[in-house]
Amino acid sequence: MNMKNRNVTYSTIGDYQLPNLTLSQPKIPLGKYGRMRRNYLKQHHPVLYNSMLLNGTLYPHLMELEQTAESRMQQMMTELLKQNPAPDKEKNQMSWVRHMNSLKAQAEELVMTELIYS
Repeated sequence: MNMKNRNVTYSTIGDYQLPNLTLSQPKIPLGKYGRMRRNYLKQHHPVLYNSMLLNGTLYPHLMELEQTAESRMQQMMTELLKQNPAPDKEKNQMSWVRHMNSLKAQAEELVMTELIYS
């Protein structure tokens, strides 16, 4: 097995020498979908979550999922608007808002099923 030579420091706690380990903190905060995926993994797949956290793959996975989910949401909204055009915003603003909120809920449900809870 090829191990990288790392300079690990230790602290004495009681009779034990424990390694001083730190996890690198992400530079960009997670968005809505990244946080949802993190919570899903934490609750439903704790072994996978902890493994990814410890080997440094969790944050890149969550950021990639965040970007994919945002892109998919935009794509779905465009498709849904083509299938179900919105009412005239200037003539009936409340109907337009209801329609757009309904489409967003539909798109988000699909994104959640496809990406977050898979």
